[in-house]
Amino acid sequence: MPIPALATLYRDLFSDDETSALFSGEAEVAAMLAVEAALAEAQGRLGVIPAEAAAVIADLAHNAEIAPEDLAAEAGRHGVPVPGLIAALRERAAGSDAAQYLHWGATSQDIVDTGLSLRLKRLVVIWDGRLAALTATLAHLARAHAELPMAGRTYGQAATPTSFGALVAAWGRPLVAYRRRLQALKPDILRVSLSGAAGTLSAMGPRGADVRAALAEALGLIDPGSSWHAERDGFVSLMQWMAGVTASLAKMGEDISLLMQTGIGEVSLATAGGSSTMPQKSNPVGPSVIVALARHVAGFASVSPAAAIHRLQRDGAAWFSEWLTLPATAESTGRALVLANEVATGLAPNAEAMRRGLDAGYGTIFAEALTFALAETMPRPEAAAVVGALCKRAVVEARPLIDLVAEVFPGRDWSAVLSGGALLGQAPVEARAFADAVEA
Repeated sequence: MPIPALATLYRDLFSDDETSALFSGEAEVAAMLAVEAALAEAQGRLGVIPAEAAAVIADLAHNAEIAPEDLAAEAGRHGVPVPGLIAALRERAAGSDAAQYLHWGATSQDIVDTGLSLRLKRLVVIWDGRLAALTATLAHLARAHAELPMAGRTYGQAATPTSFGALVAAWGRPLVAYRRRLQALKPDILRVSLSGAAGTLSAMGPRGADVRAALAEALGLIDPGSSWHAERDGFVSLMQWMAGVTASLAKMGEDISLLMQTGIGEVSLATAGGSSTMPQKSNPVGPSVIVALARHVAGFASVSPAAAIHRLQRDGAAWFSEWLTLPATAESTGRALVLANEVATGLAPNAEAMRRGLDAGYGTIFAEALTFALAETMPRPEAAAVVGALCKRAVVEARPLIDLVAEVFPGRDWSAVLSGGALLGQAPVEARAFADAVEA
């Protein structure tokens, strides 16, 4: 449920209007009304209820104006908003024989879950578009900077050179995979629920399965072919997907925050945050919010396996746990995707600062390259020991490693050894391969 300050004061920091709109009370009521209308129409076509009654019910549901607050008291009493919704529709149909056929053979969970599937169907389209835009931006960056050298760092320490394009590709590749996985989730989350009171559809007699199939077709959802009231694996998968994709976005956010640090300054953002007292500050607010959102999503997603533990045919506590976590998790995921697009679009590398990063530590970042060059004329363990000793000298004497190597091993153009694209290995290839894959 939204915290007032988050919905107002911090709205532009943490909220995603498009996503949150799909989890609003208005959207849920509209989706449930759409399900009731489609259910009546399907049953009317199949002769389960009179066609005339079906037409009246569908018209009523399509045109009913029911506010979420009108159902709040009944939802509080019954633990679900559907009884209040049905009562409101029957009140509007007073005097019509059609009222008795409303919600025929269905149960509250059928309407709520199918309504959620309808809203998730729209959400998948929105998120897929955002992932497409983000990976396209990252592909452009990766290709443009495939050979821009920078320090590769492990444990926060300079390791060997890499390229900025390769780093961007490492941000983007998981997002391409998560975009595929989002499509693969559709059969598990975009499905009709029509199972009746305890999952048997007994009230519809032999036509129950036919009604479910017709309802799925009418709503553009999938017919699962069975009851799934207590089978919440699809939502567990969706929650874990959200945790995974936001974690990948947060990896990008963390890297950008580190590279923007004072003393590094290897990237900059077109839009950064300021300070109330320190005019020199350019804070990585967007990347930091992405990381915070990912942590938030990880916490809520950890509840999803527990929310899937339903006792017997239906379990209120488990179902309610899903309601409490899914909307908030989705809004945080949606906001992270929006911010990631904004950050990537305004991201620019600083080639001069990256060059300084390579030269820092007196060029000891080239130790591996020098080791393998020396290994052409001596055993590699010996070459590694020699270069290791020279690295220590470079730091103690404050002299470039390459100068020391030239002194100890004269007669070779060591500058040539450390020039050219060979030092970057597969980094440019991987950057371009990522761009090719996205653009294809």
